[in-house]
Amino acid sequence: MSGIKIAIIGGSGVYKIEGIEVVKEHLVSTPFGNPSSEIIEARLSGVSFYFLPRHGKRHSFTPSDVNYRANIFALKELGVEYIISVSAVGSLKEEFPPTSFVIVDQFIDWTKGKRERTFFNNGFVGHVSVAEPIEKKLQEMIVAVCAEVGVKHGSGGSYLCIEGPQFSTKAESNIYRSFGASVIGMTNVPEAYLAKEAGMAYATIAMVTDYDCWKEEHCTLEEIMKVMATNNQQVHAVLKKLIPKLNSNKFNFKKENTFAILSKPEKLNAEQSHVIEVLLR
Repeated sequence: MSGIKIAIIGGSGVYKIEGIEVVKEHLVSTPFGNPSSEIIEARLSGVSFYFLPRHGKRHSFTPSDVNYRANIFALKELGVEYIISVSAVGSLKEEFPPTSFVIVDQFIDWTKGKRERTFFNNGFVGHVSVAEPIEKKLQEMIVAVCAEVGVKHGSGGSYLCIEGPQFSTKAESNIYRSFGASVIGMTNVPEAYLAKEAGMAYATIAMVTDYDCWKEEHCTLEEIMKVMATNNQQVHAVLKKLIPKLNSNKFNFKKENTFAILSKPEKLNAEQSHVIEVLLR
């Protein structure tokens, strides 16, 4: 193990931060297949961390095609304990305009069952609580850094995850607003739930690009590209402070998987035993 405890999962633009040094790339195979790409080991302000492009280096995986189990398992195998998810979202609330960040604390799963969403199947059983899917201390740290660098942000709220790759109809968008959800995206479920199953601290930086389609507001491609460029600049500023801060202020947290496994160890095969050994580290 390298001793690196922090990982960022996001788009390929996330790790193009001024001052970042790419050290090497790790090709990690897992019992669940291959992750989205090689896992990038990088260094920023003297702190080493991992970066995983969620959709692959060339954005070749749709949200439904991402191998979320392999991504999370590969990071846990490398020794990661803290995951910061960076995700583009649509806003479902007037108070979260484009270029604002929402540091959510809940998820609503509105996917369609196409995604492999648990490590516990095919002969061994475990039940992990995802009542609190976001690690509160990590969320609070992100909120504090957003305030420090001057990024407009909201603390708390629900991320509603749809299957995609299509965006919502207006009728759907208004239904989601009636749920009280704050933002809508396509990737953080089952990613967040799998991180809980793996005993990892997980938190999301949801970067608002638009108002979904509920709001009668036309956006040109040029305007959207400007929003995305602003969001990237802002998240770079956040990560440049957040990564060293988290590295210096690592914290203990409750691992919900500690007593979750019901299958008898003597009934497991070698691969299943390895999976459990990694998840429970």
